[in-house]
Amino acid sequence: QVQLVESGGGSVQAGGSLRLSCAAYGYTSYCMAWFRQGPGKERQDVASIEGSDLTTYADSVKGRFTISKDNAKNTLYLQMNSLKPEDTAMYYCAARWAGCSRDYRAFGHWGRGTQVTVSS
Repeated sequence: QVQLVESGGGSVQAGGSLRLSCAAYGYTSYCMAWFRQGPGKERQDVASIEGSDLTTYADSVKGRFTISKDNAKNTLYLQMNSLKPEDTAMYYCAARWAGCSRDYRAFGHWGRGTQVTVSS
């Protein structure tokens, strides 16, 4: 049974940092990714990692967020620095056994999400 469990969300002030984690159970994927969805907005890509080290980032988070994966623990991370109020959203972990995509509809496995709130 595939299960993705996110943790690490919370409330911070602008300029602060958070580290999100996503533990994957029963599944070893080729691509793992983070998406986010703000109120009334479509789910959008944040960052992805393909294989061991091929990473991509949305332009809005480049230079501030870092995605990484611990293969031994089958856990995905997202280090978020210099957070902005516009980063406020529910953050979701996603996985697929294929190359990464920026389209959330390409992913079949999702966690339940963890809320990130950034105040100004």
